[in-house]
Amino acid sequence: MNNQDGAYILQVQGLNVFYGSFQAVNNVSFDVKPGEIFGLLGPNGAGKTSTLSAVEGLLKPQGGSITVAGYNAKEKPLYARAAMGVQLQATSFQPELTVAEILQLYAGIYGVSMTKEKLRDILTDINLADAESKKFGELSGGQQQRVSLIISTIHDPRLVLLDEPTSGLDPQSRRRLWERIEAIRERGHGVLITTHSMEEAEAVCDRIAIIDHGRIITIDTPQALIEKHRNDPEVISVSRRGKITLEDVFIALTGRAIRS
Repeated sequence: MNNQDGAYILQVQGLNVFYGSFQAVNNVSFDVKPGEIFGLLGPNGAGKTSTLSAVEGLLKPQGGSITVAGYNAKEKPLYARAAMGVQLQATSFQPELTVAEILQLYAGIYGVSMTKEKLRDILTDINLADAESKKFGELSGGQQQRVSLIISTIHDPRLVLLDEPTSGLDPQSRRRLWERIEAIRERGHGVLITTHSMEEAEAVCDRIAIIDHGRIITIDTPQALIEKHRNDPEVISVSRRGKITLEDVFIALTGRAIRS
């Protein structure tokens, strides 16, 4: 069933992922609404990547269901994948190809018309008008991230998955990238993001889920989580800024131990 006008753009219900006998994701459930930026937060090895990989269709879960824009990912995987765009933390575009060649290549893959005029408009919009003939490998990290985001959304997907999209970017590039992500949200699309920056998640996410040891610990708005745990002794003990932050709550809920 195609339910593009429904209440959710993404529904994950009872998701289970195993690697041999090890359970990486344990009965995980959450949803992303239209026009929502939803953060999936957790320490290293908490189950974020496995959850994202299952949503993307890169691995087959052993239990549960995933529905993207009304399409059951198991029953109609091609429709579900066509309804999403994915920007990974590390890009794998051929460094010897020019920016124009990469955009034309992926437009062709997605069946999107890409005239020279449209190409110029896109590059102007992301402040890369002079980089049309520049090789991708010659771009800065921020420029590469802008190109990567354009490619992940070139087919106007209902759901956009972003894995650490601002990692390694300077403040100016990070701010510009978030302006583009906000524009995606304003069109009524859903955004699922992972980030290790609690400050960023607190500032930009409408809701967040904290996952650890393969389980969802809590789901709520950042401010609601802060208010809920403001007086917890463990939260108070880890706070070092004079006021309780999302990072304080995150550390109190997931522990102070450094994960490999």
